[in-house]
Parts: sequence; C-alpha cells; structure tokens
Amino acid sequence: MINIFYRLGSEIVFAQSETEFARLQRDSVLWIDLLEPSGEEKRATEMFLGTEIQSRAQAEEIESSSRFSESHDAIFANTNFISPESDELVQDPVSFTLVDGILTTLREIPLRSFTSLQRRLLARPAQFKNGYYLFVTIMDQRVDLDADIIELMSKDTAQFSKRINQKEDINEDFLLDINQLQENAMLVRENVVDKQRLISNILKSDRFPEELEGRLSVLLQDISSLINHTNFTFERLEYLQDTVVGLINLDQNNIMKIFTFISLLLMPATLVASFYGMNVKLPIAEYWWAWLAILGLMLMLIIGLWVIFRRKKML
Repeated sequence: MINIFYRLGSEIVFAQSETEFARLQRDSVLWIDLLEPSGEEKRATEMFLGTEIQSRAQAEEIESSSRFSESHDAIFANTNFISPESDELVQDPVSFTLVDGILTTLREIPLRSFTSLQRRLLARPAQFKNGYYLFVTIMDQRVDLDADIIELMSKDTAQFSKRINQKEDINEDFLLDINQLQENAMLVRENVVDKQRLISNILKSDRFPEELEGRLSVLLQDISSLINHTNFTFERLEYLQDTVVGLINLDQNNIMKIFTFISLLLMPATLVASFYGMNVKLPIAEYWWAWLAILGLMLMLIIGLWVIFRRKKML
C-alpha cells in the first residue's frame, strides 16, 4: 500500500497509486508512506526519488550504532516502533528516507502515530513545510506514545506493589507476571535509547534544517526523562521481584517448619509404640489396661514436647 501526500494549491491531498508519480512535480511531494508495499510500488518510489530505499531485512540487520547514515543526496534513518500485543510488547522496524525535503517511510504494520499524523497533515497543511517537519512530528508523537507505555507500566508496577502489601495471590504466576513486565521495561528502554542516539546523530547533520534543531533538542530532553523513569520502574520491579521471592521462601519455610514440628511431636510417641509393638514380653503388657497406660504415656509425651516448644517460642 502506498500513500503519496502532496501539495495542491494551499491544501495537501494524497494519492494511493504509484502511477501518480508521472504527473506529480517533485517539489510538491511531502511524504511517501509505504505500508507493506508491493515490488512495483517500491521500485516506482525509488525511481521518483532517485535513490534506493532500504528493505525491511536491511533495516533489521543494521546495528543500533549505525541506524543513521547520509549519502550525497539523502538521509537514511532506522528505528523500531513498539506495539502492544497481549501482555507483551513487540517492536517493528521503520525506515525513513529524506531526499530534497521529501520524507519516505517504509513499515510493515499500521502504526497509530502515522495514522494520526496523516489526519493532522490533511487538516493543517500550513504546519508542514516539507518532509523534515513531518519526520520531527512523527518522532515527537512516537516519544509521546512511548511515554504513555511507560506510564502504563508504572501503574502496573503500583498494582503489583499493592497486591504484595495485601498478600494477594503471591505465587509463581505472580512472579512470572513481574518478570514479563521487566522484559517490557527493558524493551522500552532499549527502544527509547535507540531514538535518543538517532536524534543525536540527526542534530549533527548539516542537511537537516537549523530551524528544527530546537524541537529536536526538546525531544532529547524528553527522552532523557523517559530513560530515567524507565530505570526507576525497572529498579522498582527488581525490588518487587526480590520481595515476592522472599515471601514465597517464607511460606515454604513455614510449611517445612510445620511438618518438622509434627514429626518431632510424634517421634517420642512413635518410639513408645514401636517398643510395645515388638513381639517380646514388656512391663505391664499382660494387663488389660496396658493399652490405656501406653496411650496416656504417648499423649503425655506429645503434650510435654508441645509445652517445651511453646516456652522456647519455637512455634
């Protein structure tokens, strides 16, 4: 699927066919958005721009330290966008290509930040002079969405803490839920740091308009605060994880303590019973009341040990 956004007088309109390139002026085009493009759409876009667009496989293979590059006529930027999927977060690579003020984006999944920007672009065309402004706006909206994800993780962390304080459902499944939230926090932090590195490289570029440096600097400050918040959330999750492990260990120790205490209580009585269970002649064994005396002795031993444990505060 392809969406070509271009100026038509004072308005911005869009086309959804690569055949439209033949009638469009290069300086009128602002944004070419490729969503799971076909081979024809991708090749037509490359011919219109006069440069090659990185494929998804190439974007995924690029190391985090090399997600920004420049040629004599284009800027290439790659980053991952996070999307929620059930209890997990998944990331999908998005490639940006900037040629003569035209922004080209390549992605494989629908993204809310792109959809909202498309509506905003059509409603307020005067705000976007060229593709550089669109790129900064996309990054700004993406950082806002990342902030929302971090805020949701903080709320989940607070709920976990509340459940621990109330000793509600503290078990292995609860521990696995905390571990999954830790994985999400690490993924978000990695993703935010990736954007921080990308924007820092863009600020060093001579091709990027100077009037947008202020917005990029503000974005870097926002990202730094998000990184600090993510680090705090991760540390808090580690503390909760240690607390849950400690509570589980305490419960297991209490169970073992009960079993040990019962075994100790019954040990003297078992010893007496084993003596009188032998096939030999023992004292008072020939009397009819012998079983009552033996039973009373066993009960006295059990009660005596219980009193000793209570006095020693071992219960």
